[in-house]
Amino acid sequence: MALRVYLAGPEVFFPNAAAQGEEKKRLCAELGFEGVYPLDNVIGDAASLKRADVARAISHGNERLMRSCDLVVANCTPFRGPSMDVGTAFEIGFMRALGKPTFGYSNVAGDYAARVKATPATARAAWDSETRGADIEDFGLAENLMIAVAVMEAGGTFVARDAPEDCVLSDLAAFRACLALARRVLGETD
Repeated sequence: MALRVYLAGPEVFFPNAAAQGEEKKRLCAELGFEGVYPLDNVIGDAASLKRADVARAISHGNERLMRSCDLVVANCTPFRGPSMDVGTAFEIGFMRALGKPTFGYSNVAGDYAARVKATPATARAAWDSETRGADIEDFGLAENLMIAVAVMEAGGTFVARDAPEDCVLSDLAAFRACLALARRVLGETD
């Protein structure tokens, strides 16, 4: 039976979210995994629910999906800022707390501290004075140390490579490499 991979990442916000998920699931199948995408979580008649109830249903449903999976592969590419999507960070922590193998990739090869330091002045101006004066975590890692270390503990590698500018979030080369790493680390062979 194929190991089930929870496919965490900001792709669920894409205009072509369903198609992106199907492509990731197809690539999983090529390597002998079963991909499980957050949008596989079907919320009955969401139109009749209050927004807070829809949010709760999504959260609880995604937690059920994660519990049903054997591992997570997470897109940790910076999203709407210098760091990864916070929902994806939660999903990494959730899977790590369940003791499940945790793999991650980024389509931006630079380290976290360099990205924060490169934040444009116009964006930094919106930060409060305490945030502007706070230290920047600088360990030469691809993401916040709690994320990077969680991922490295699973497979020894956080896959990071630069993707073309027009598809930084959606490029799947690092995803493929991360799946191959997971297959090797977990001893999945034909």
